[in-house]
Amino acid sequence: MKFKIAIVQTNIIWEDTTSNLKNLDGLIREIDRNVDLIILPEMFASGFSMNSKKIAQGMDGEVVLWLKQKTKETGAAIMGSQAITDSEKIYNRALFALPNQQILHYDKRHLFSPGNENISYSPGYERKVFDYKGIRILPQICYDLRFPVWSRNRNDYDLAIYIANWPAARQNVWNTLIKARAIENQCYVCAVNRVGSGAGIDYTGESQIIDFKGEVICNLQNSADVIGYGNVDLTNLKSFNDKFAVHNDADDFNLITG
Repeated sequence: MKFKIAIVQTNIIWEDTTSNLKNLDGLIREIDRNVDLIILPEMFASGFSMNSKKIAQGMDGEVVLWLKQKTKETGAAIMGSQAITDSEKIYNRALFALPNQQILHYDKRHLFSPGNENISYSPGYERKVFDYKGIRILPQICYDLRFPVWSRNRNDYDLAIYIANWPAARQNVWNTLIKARAIENQCYVCAVNRVGSGAGIDYTGESQIIDFKGEVICNLQNSADVIGYGNVDLTNLKSFNDKFAVHNDADDFNLITG
């Protein structure tokens, strides 16, 4: 079984939802019609802004409605993150929009305290796995990438998705960790970053799709407004994990004494 993914790497216009969605309208129209999932960067409609009260919307806001419309037009699921107000708190929320108009979500667990994200947003507390078309998907957001225990594969997912606004100054860390997450968890990894600049920070993309052996299937490098493709081959993944079942030897991170 193969599951086709399109990753979209774009230059996000700072805190300009209307312009960003208009730009993405054009990019999404170019995507192959036979894809199962389209992945956008973290905060694709605003950039990684700490003006959370300014950019936040509800689950009935413009961005969520736009995602629902795009799933209708493409027949594909679409994932990206948005500042969302929920129960008087604001979350950096990964939205996973399905063609049936259902919206699944994951709230970013690890907030980037060096950039004061922990002041502007509330953390999520629930690790989630979404099942879509038989593919088990672990959603993660940017800084989550640095915390491997949070994304530890308990033999409960096939594909980890990291959506990000990861700065150019730490590009080598990005390249190293996304490959490490694929190898250590024996899963596919889709890592989708932005390009351009926002609030004085530069971003150099290198959005990638990596297989369970750490082989790079797709790398968009530093190109702006570009689309890449890759397949999750569930048959090959299962065969590899059956033959090399390292998860059977994993510890459970409980304290060991004596």
